[in-house]
Amino acid sequence: MDADRSGLLDRHLAFVEALRGAGLSVSLAEDLDSLAALGAVRWGDRATVRDAFAATMVKKQAQRTTFDALFDVYFPAMVGDGAAGASEDEAGEYGEGPVRDNAAALADFRDRLAEALQADLPDESELRRMAAEMVGVFGAMPGRGPGLSSWSAYTALQRVAPQELVDRLVAGLMGESADEAAAEDARRRANRRIGSFTAMVEDDARRRIAEEKGPDHVAEVAVRPSIDKLAFMAARRTDLEEMRKEIFPLARRLATRLAKEQHSRHARTAPLDFRRTVRASIATGGVPITTHHRPKRPHRTDLVVLCDVSGSVANFAQFTLLFVFALREVFQSMRAFTFIDHVHEVTGHFRPGADPVDVLSELAAATSHAALWGRTNYGRAFTKFEEAHLDALTPKTTLLILGDARSNYSDLHEDSLRRLAGSVKRAFWLNPEHERNWGTGDSAAPAYGEIVRMIECRNLTQLSEFVHDLAW
Repeated sequence: MDADRSGLLDRHLAFVEALRGAGLSVSLAEDLDSLAALGAVRWGDRATVRDAFAATMVKKQAQRTTFDALFDVYFPAMVGDGAAGASEDEAGEYGEGPVRDNAAALADFRDRLAEALQADLPDESELRRMAAEMVGVFGAMPGRGPGLSSWSAYTALQRVAPQELVDRLVAGLMGESADEAAAEDARRRANRRIGSFTAMVEDDARRRIAEEKGPDHVAEVAVRPSIDKLAFMAARRTDLEEMRKEIFPLARRLATRLAKEQHSRHARTAPLDFRRTVRASIATGGVPITTHHRPKRPHRTDLVVLCDVSGSVANFAQFTLLFVFALREVFQSMRAFTFIDHVHEVTGHFRPGADPVDVLSELAAATSHAALWGRTNYGRAFTKFEEAHLDALTPKTTLLILGDARSNYSDLHEDSLRRLAGSVKRAFWLNPEHERNWGTGDSAAPAYGEIVRMIECRNLTQLSEFVHDLAW
């Protein structure tokens, strides 16, 4: 019993360290709170245990996906081949013993998966069982060399190709309806369900690898950081959807924080209103206990954003634009321009109250207007901006450039950038690449960084911190 308790404590401590390594700041007090919470719940109910851990250690909803992935690694719902029993039951048609990876088994599995996914209310436990079966049958990679895992979610997904079932699911979800709107809704639901099932497959592969190599190994190399710490350039489609949901709440929190800080700063620096202070002191016998200050117009900067929207940094540019425009009340005025090798203004896409999904779709469509030759050319973009849009810059403007500074070895036209930076109050460059990569290959970051202050901005957390400083 003592050995079991010791092993459980070690597992708990390793889990907390893994959370911290993934970007969740779990304090010692929260760690102790989680242990106290576990004493008040039934250990036999895994979902309750997970929720108790989450309630005490997860601060933001954006971190929940990473938390759940690590919880499943350190406290798995099953061990070994979770699909073994089901596979043996269905083995008769394909031979003795468990189902093997062959054409007949693959076709049968895809049929059963399509049926499960198009149910009115898909059974999550059944889908998780099928995900385990899918990895066990189609993702097994026995006999691999040292350092390589025996399980692969990628291989299983390539073999089964659930994304190819979308049209089949859409037809099943629509039923007899032929309405175009119903078809679009069915396609969205089909993609969501397949995305959710894909995540289950990845979860089961991580579980098996954790059994094989230990949970610490999986936590270090296979579990993605929380969405606010995830690098823009490493984001997948499902990650981008989570980021989109986080953009506006993050902007609102930052706007509230800025408003409080500006109010506090105003209280310290605004000039004293002598008349109101003396009048208020009558209530305290002439002693000015409470001072009053004259209203001071809050400072708000003009902002011009110039974004590289080439394929390598398009996600970073779009989310940065969306985040900055979600804070438009913090700035006096804002204009935005995109480029690949030609400059195109996109300010009109950011309408008050616009749906962020629509805004991102419009921005993606507008990318075609930003390219004449199809290759990123920062030097040409700076000269074209200077020729066509110099009126956007004034001595009160803050110029914000977004991009990785990789210009395909073209002429950098540092003189144009120097003139642009010299015509504004201040200029910054946000680069989504890690600073250690600046100056490698065709990166012109060191050259441009001598003209405009270049700042690493790889995730939502760094973006939020920068915009907070920018608003001042």
